Amino acid sequence: MVVCANLLLPAVDTKAKRNRAPVCKPMDNAKPLNHNLITPSAAFSTTTTADDPTIQRRNASLRALHETALGLLDKIDKEELLETIIERAATLTGTEHGYIYLLEPERQVMQMRVGKGFFYGQLGRSVRMGEGMGGCVWQAEAPILVADYRNWPGRLDDPALDGLRSIIGIPLKSDKQVHGVIGLAHVDPVGQFDQEDITVLERFAALALLALEKATLYSKVTRELAERKKAETRIRESEQRYRSFLESSPDPIVVYNMQGVATYVNPAFEQTFGLSRHELLGKQIDFVPEACWPETKAAIDRMQSGRKITMFETKRLTRDGRVLDVQISSTLFQDQNGRPVGNIVTLRDIRARKKAEAALQQYHGQLEELVQERTAELADANRRLKQQIEERKRAEAALRAQSNHLEEVNTALRVLLKKREEDKKEVEANVLSNVKELVSPYLVRLKRGRLEPHQETMLEILQSNLNNIISPFISKLSSRYLNFTPTEIRVANLVKEGKMNKEIAELLLISKNTVLFHRHHIRTKLGLKNKKINLRTHLLSYEE
Repeated sequence: MVVCANLLLPAVDTKAKRNRAPVCKPMDNAKPLNHNLITPSAAFSTTTTADDPTIQRRNASLRALHETALGLLDKIDKEELLETIIERAATLTGTEHGYIYLLEPERQVMQMRVGKGFFYGQLGRSVRMGEGMGGCVWQAEAPILVADYRNWPGRLDDPALDGLRSIIGIPLKSDKQVHGVIGLAHVDPVGQFDQEDITVLERFAALALLALEKATLYSKVTRELAERKKAETRIRESEQRYRSFLESSPDPIVVYNMQGVATYVNPAFEQTFGLSRHELLGKQIDFVPEACWPETKAAIDRMQSGRKITMFETKRLTRDGRVLDVQISSTLFQDQNGRPVGNIVTLRDIRARKKAEAALQQYHGQLEELVQERTAELADANRRLKQQIEERKRAEAALRAQSNHLEEVNTALRVLLKKREEDKKEVEANVLSNVKELVSPYLVRLKRGRLEPHQETMLEILQSNLNNIISPFISKLSSRYLNFTPTEIRVANLVKEGKMNKEIAELLLISKNTVLFHRHHIRTKLGLKNKKINLRTHLLSYEE
């Protein structure tokens, strides 16, 4: 439905515009005219005079249409043709602004393919059915004339189109559908389209559609020819590849027709069987041994029933009478209608494989013998191993008995050691108790008596040595450094007590140099030589 019924036309001279169509409504003469009407001679059958301005204008339009038809039908490139159509349409109607929409069926839209003047910047715009001038013409399938686009209710909501005034749309219509829309416009308020413009543009649209269909057909034919050439090129290349493959194949290959006549053999076939192509082509190849005919006939029957022959082993004869072991694979090939027209047979010389299989079988027999011998050896080894296992079990039983006995002995020894340790602790306790009760009291009483200094020193040494006897120092020192001499032990004990070298010499009745000599040996045996470690501090550490 065309939305423009309430649009008011600007005031115009009704006498000058008496042939104008109703505003925004489809024209009554929307159907494409017969192309014979475009010639000046058939344009009119009325009795109007040649001096009538209307007749002169129509004659000029018809001459222009005739020239346009000749120009359009010569165009082959579709894009160039569209440019020519809009140029000629603008010239026919006296405007500089126009466009062409073309239908894109897959998207259900029309797209602006060419634009002139005002519409040059609108290229690519798409409209759906009923949208804007293009969509309304598409929907109505008839011409639509709008006096002032700015106030037309059916206009597109785009401020960029505010400059349009009078606008006309003509469908590019065939018997089946609208293929596009030619639109022309004025941007000057003075410019207006009339009924005569519609009549001319309808005839022009019919010519333009013919030219477009011709260009489309030409493009389609050109594309199909190009695709056919590409297909033919691919077929030739494919044939060349297959021929190269057949020629370079190391296996003999022969192609038969359905009558069993050879139509092709490759070089490997000639080399393997000693037969040349001119001897084979166009003939049936007689190289099947008599004994192999039954199995060969059965294989041919299977192949003709549509089944492939794969890895079929048989024999074939060479030119010099040698019998070859061969492996055959064969398949039918069809023509374009799917009918079998022949078969391709590939033969593989398997003599080397047969020899290898025979050698492998012989080797297999030898391996069987070796396996039997090895099995006997293994059985004997297993028997000896079982004997060794039995002997080992008996030895393990004896070892377990001996181990139990040793465990009992170890238990007894641990009891004895524990008893010895207890006895040792008891003896140490007794010695300590006896010294404290039987010796220490008397030493204390002696110190309380009147003694000379020398005697007091001797008493202190005696008490100190007695303490050492019951302390762990001497035992540790003796047990760790068994290479100490008795004198070195006494010197080490006095050093530990804090005695100076002179005091040690007086107490031990030796010279001071002898004390220094023993101190040197003590440091050496303790690993303190050339080390800045105090000897007394080191000796005191043994009491910790």
